Amino acid sequence: MAIRKKLSFSKLQKIRTYLSSKKEADSRKMGLLVDGPNMLRKEFNINLFEIRDILSDYGDIKVAKVFLNQYAGEKLVEAIENQGFEPIITSGDVDVRMAVEAMEMIYNDAIDAIALVTRDADFKAVLNKAMEVGKETIIIGAEPGFSAALKNCADIAIILNDEDFEEDHREDSCNLFSYGD
Repeated sequence: MAIRKKLSFSKLQKIRTYLSSKKEADSRKMGLLVDGPNMLRKEFNINLFEIRDILSDYGDIKVAKVFLNQYAGEKLVEAIENQGFEPIITSGDVDVRMAVEAMEMIYNDAIDAIALVTRDADFKAVLNKAMEVGKETIIIGAEPGFSAALKNCADIAIILNDEDFEEDHREDSCNLFSYGD
């Protein structure tokens, strides 16, 4: 059963407050992977700097990569680099390359938590494997099309473009956050 709380301060601040409350004395070392073709769309208006800023309240981002296909424009690649992310351009399936990178992080003892920015249910297996080996998991997505399976299997789920911010505490599931622009 979900318990919903509405707080009086900004939606973004609510996410930061929650993540800060979960930050340990010895800060987590995080890997952040972004599914570019799935998330970097005009309709979602995703701000990579904002994602990095939000997650910095939860831990230290040691790896930040955005996966793109071969059709990504030079200006997009430059913007990604300017925001402190490493662009990974692949001529094959972006999801496969991102999943391989995530698996490398899962088995890297220097990484404590994995954050994925995607809506794609194909990454559920990656989240499950990360949890199986003791990594914390964060999924960040946008509606429409944000997989319910992803939201329900991560330790923390953040919906970027939802109009109302809600915090759900579920005994059998994840913590779900959403905020609008």
